[in-house]
Amino acid sequence: MMIRERPIFLVEDNDDDAELAVMAFHRAKITNPLIRARDGVEALDYLFGRGEHGGRDVSDLPAVALLDLQLPKLSGLEVLKAIRADDRTKHLPIIILTSSNEDKDRLSAYDQFANSYVLKPVDYDQFVATVLQLGLHWMVLNAPPPRKEI
Repeated sequence: MMIRERPIFLVEDNDDDAELAVMAFHRAKITNPLIRARDGVEALDYLFGRGEHGGRDVSDLPAVALLDLQLPKLSGLEVLKAIRADDRTKHLPIIILTSSNEDKDRLSAYDQFANSYVLKPVDYDQFVATVLQLGLHWMVLNAPPPRKEI
């Protein structure tokens, strides 16, 4: 029986930041597939199997979601709130990966039960180091919640 690596879900509207994340994961030797959503609506459509993702097995969740706060259509905080409000996704590990260092954003993210709040480093090498640490923690060290039958 082949074990499939669970994907990393990247919710990022900025193509440059998304490309940087892909390169950083590659350089950090994190081989999990990467699924990207470009806005808040697309993120929820993917997770809940709606729209162009209709028919997707919604019990097949990513290992972790990296969620930007500044997104078109629905903000990252609105996406986080919707994820936490649904029994199918409420335990999905959510890492806020953002350039916002605003106290109100950090507080709001933790109020909605974000698992972590990470500032995007501007420097490429620092970004790779950050992604490596995130990958090691969330893909190797972290023991995820057991799957629930829904």
